[in-house]
Amino acid sequence: MSQANQPIYTSRHRHSLDDKNRVTIPSAWRYAHDADDVFLAVPQSGGYVSVLPTAEAAKLRAKIEQVALSDEAGQDFIATFFAKTQQVWFDKAGRIQLNDDLREHAGIKPGEQGGEAVLVGGLTKFNVYSPERWAEVQARAAKDNGDAMRRLGI
Repeated sequence: MSQANQPIYTSRHRHSLDDKNRVTIPSAWRYAHDADDVFLAVPQSGGYVSVLPTAEAAKLRAKIEQVALSDEAGQDFIATFFAKTQQVWFDKAGRIQLNDDLREHAGIKPGEQGGEAVLVGGLTKFNVYSPERWAEVQARAAKDNGDAMRRLGI
């Protein structure tokens, strides 16, 4: 994918999970991807899942490749970290399916229980939250928005 065609993940979308626990990805986020693009779904400590497109996963890969095989603590981290991740891709209808562990980590109920997911753009990646956890993030951010922008130099 060329630099010009790299997607920009913005906005917020709330979608219901289907009976196979798939969630539809907004078409605006899919347009720059090929049908065979693979993403990396990564659980985050805040109780949500980050979905990294190929370019972001490549940055992570480059860092992981620098960890020496003799670095036992580093190799332990890599093993436990990637044991929790999942490769995902868009099906023909533009949906992804998170495994049970990632769904539970994010607090997202199964589709047959009326599960919903909130997909939030992060410019270079997107995050998947339960509606409840997204509400918590919004409440925290509302208190700290200006300070965070200054701290990040935006």
